Amino acid sequence: MAKTLIILESPSKAKTVKKILGSNYKIEACVGHVRDLPKSSFGVDVDNDFEPKYITIRGKGDILANLRKQAKSAKKVYLATDPDREGEAISWHLIHALKLDEKNTERIVFNEITQTAVKKALKEARKIDMDLVDAQQARRILDRMVGYRISPLLWKKVKKGLSAGRVQSVVLKLVCDREEEIEQFIPEEYWTLEISLSPVGGKGKLTARYSISDNYKKELKSEEDVQKVLQAVEKSEFQVAEVKHGSRQKKPPAPFTTSTLQQEASKLFGYPTSRTMRIAQQLYEGVDIKGEGTVGLISYIRTDSPRISDEAYEDAKALITENYGENYLPPERVEYKSKGRTQDAHEAIRPTNSTRRPETIKASLSGEQFKLYKLIWERFIGSQMAPAHYDTLSVKITAGGIGGVNFRSSGSVLTFDGYLAVYSKNEDNEKDVTIPAVKVGDRLNALEFIPLQHFTQPPPRFSEGNMVRTMEELGIGRPGTFAQTITTLMNRGYITRENKVMYPTELGEIVNEIMTEYFENIVDVDFTAKMENALDSVELGEEQWKNIVREFYPPFAEKIQDAEEKIGDIEVKDEETDVICELCSRNMVIKFGRFGKFLACPGFPDCRNAKPLFEEAGVNCPLCDSKVVVKKSKKGRKYFGCEKSPDCEFISWNLPTGEKCPDCGQFLVEKGRKKRVVACSACAYAVEAPEVED
Repeated sequence: MAKTLIILESPSKAKTVKKILGSNYKIEACVGHVRDLPKSSFGVDVDNDFEPKYITIRGKGDILANLRKQAKSAKKVYLATDPDREGEAISWHLIHALKLDEKNTERIVFNEITQTAVKKALKEARKIDMDLVDAQQARRILDRMVGYRISPLLWKKVKKGLSAGRVQSVVLKLVCDREEEIEQFIPEEYWTLEISLSPVGGKGKLTARYSISDNYKKELKSEEDVQKVLQAVEKSEFQVAEVKHGSRQKKPPAPFTTSTLQQEASKLFGYPTSRTMRIAQQLYEGVDIKGEGTVGLISYIRTDSPRISDEAYEDAKALITENYGENYLPPERVEYKSKGRTQDAHEAIRPTNSTRRPETIKASLSGEQFKLYKLIWERFIGSQMAPAHYDTLSVKITAGGIGGVNFRSSGSVLTFDGYLAVYSKNEDNEKDVTIPAVKVGDRLNALEFIPLQHFTQPPPRFSEGNMVRTMEELGIGRPGTFAQTITTLMNRGYITRENKVMYPTELGEIVNEIMTEYFENIVDVDFTAKMENALDSVELGEEQWKNIVREFYPPFAEKIQDAEEKIGDIEVKDEETDVICELCSRNMVIKFGRFGKFLACPGFPDCRNAKPLFEEAGVNCPLCDSKVVVKKSKKGRKYFGCEKSPDCEFISWNLPTGEKCPDCGQFLVEKGRKKRVVACSACAYAVEAPEVED
């Protein structure tokens, strides 16, 4: 008897669906995309209205042959690839690659791999949504145009094998611009002044901080400013001038979207975005749970919407009422709104079954699976709970009466934990700050003055989580592409990740300079965000995909031609050095690799000798007066070290100037590429570098 054939992407997902549907269905996996643009040619017929030329992906022949065989004997074929643009396009390609009868072929989608969701999807089978397919085609073709046309120019200018991407180039520019901003930053000094006080004749103590007031507007920018305030209050009486009692609520965060899950996993666990998505994919496709078999634990993981279904809400509501009490439910259901324009095609990332508590299935999960599932479960349940409540107290203290110096002290006490009973992460753990009971007019004794020196800090380098949030806020890319974009830049050697933050490599800075100079619109954030909105319009059926390509390509082609003329037929010849190859006695040459320059024998492939290139930096070591040379870390980040290393321990991420700091005597370094800054390697001294005369 002929069976119904269901085709999915993943073998793991196929295993989970097979358990749900049983033996009446034949479940097969296509293992991702089956057709794509060719790697060896442009693949887009510009003269024929940008018609794409799709070919079968190498290695998919046997898979397609098996699927054709299964489809011929099946009474019906359902295409059950992922419920997004990419999944819709894969289903469309399967129809063409397998030559399926469209009358006997339907599309099914489910947001979670559960019995209810899968069987509901079968009842609601539909035809291919060509708006989704066309949105994916437009993105793929735009990316091909940028990558295939710009990459040869990079080969000429820098080295063979380089490539450029539409979204990746914007992200690379963000990393490079941030590095430049950090290097050019000049810190500014400021001070804070705290005072420890106790009520006269009372118990306890409180800490208050100096506050600028209408009567005393002095900002604390130096130690001298602090001393003036201390002199002003030294013999003054401290008195309570104002007491404000209040309350505040802290609302729970929304359920996870793709980007917020990546951000939280990065912050709490230090997971790279690619690792987070790999683990989440496992939880979505299905895990073998003791006593249950293979079960999909979470809903679909590529989403930009925080909404949840009515069924999921009712499940969470029942669990909260039973385990925490009705007072932990908000008076009305909370509806979380999406930020900006979102596709809103899927629910938020949530457990498929709220009663499946993390602790009950811990033994069936790997360590990282348990950590991520627990995070998703707690975030979802917490999102449906009541806010946390705090009692607040603010006290204004004056020294010297009316017109004197003001200090302020504030405290808060948690009175109802609400959602914090479930989801209490690092950012939510607010310690109670209690203030002794005081009233207006009470006198206070000064116990201790605590002046503290501070310096303004440069903006932080991007962690992967922060980059994901930035991409989302700027409208660059889409949830399913964030992790892949960052991974691609790292694989190309354009950026590196050290101590959980991202740095541009020398190669990345060179590529960014070329892209910024010749293709300013490609690396422009607003242009890229508008392109994403245009792709959304295609998905919504508001725009034809070829109109977007027709509008993009002509001016882009002009940019390519202009760049080719300016760059010219550059042949980057290998620079010969006076370093002799110890294997064949040739003069070694300077090559440019993934992580920058290195020495190699020109006799390759007969002689494969290669070694690091240590360029002289033009200054002497501030520790031993030997030469400073340019080196590379294992991950491709440039730094400066002494030629006598490891005997000399000098190391610096910035080029030393050879001069000493006038404030502390340590060595000065030069920062910045566009705008140079001379700064101390030890203290906050920094000035703009003098212009270099031609």
